[in-house]
Amino acid sequence: MNKSIFYHAGCPVCVSAEQEILSLMNANAVEVIHLGEDQAKVGVAEQAGVQSVPALVTPSGQVLHINFGASISDLKA
Repeated sequence: MNKSIFYHAGCPVCVSAEQEILSLMNANAVEVIHLGEDQAKVGVAEQAGVQSVPALVTPSGQVLHINFGASISDLKA
């Protein structure tokens, strides 16, 4: 993985974290995935170790959980 992946659910906590992450990092180095709009990626996020959103998965596979917006189980269809 060459990019970090930022997962969120669109809640105010997530949107605020997204804005901060993108202001701190090169936007080309971050893929943003809105799990509320792309529920097919919930399983991918869970396999990567994401337990709640917002979360940033680094290129090395580390999961950085940022604040708390929603549990990954709350996003499952």
